[in-house]
Amino acid sequence: QVQLVESGGGLVQAGGSLRLSCAASGDTFSSYAMGWFHQAPGKERELVASISRTGGTTSYVGSVKGRFTISRDNAKNTVYLQMNSLKPEDTAVYYCGAGGRGSYGLLDTARVNYWGQGTQVTVSS
Repeated sequence: QVQLVESGGGLVQAGGSLRLSCAASGDTFSSYAMGWFHQAPGKERELVASISRTGGTTSYVGSVKGRFTISRDNAKNTVYLQMNSLKPEDTAVYYCGAGGRGSYGLLDTARVNYWGQGTQVTVSS
């Protein structure tokens, strides 16, 4: 069992930055590939970024490439999402997920075993 708690969301103007954190407790954090997802009202939850167990491999959805950076600190049982150059379309609830590995050791979205409660990110224009 893994418990995930996100923090760092809030209201920011377009062009601003936020850093989300996801703290894990319970089972061995470093055993899991991790990912950040977002879900806007009326839309499905979408994978934004994924990171392998060691942090050596990362992947991003096209809309955030070059603006967002996922990282993890296994000593602190925490995964981060640094979000720069935020846009109004980034507005959503952001969730972290932990689960099994897929290609290149990244999170397999069909095998997400654990979810955090979500943190709201609102970007004003």
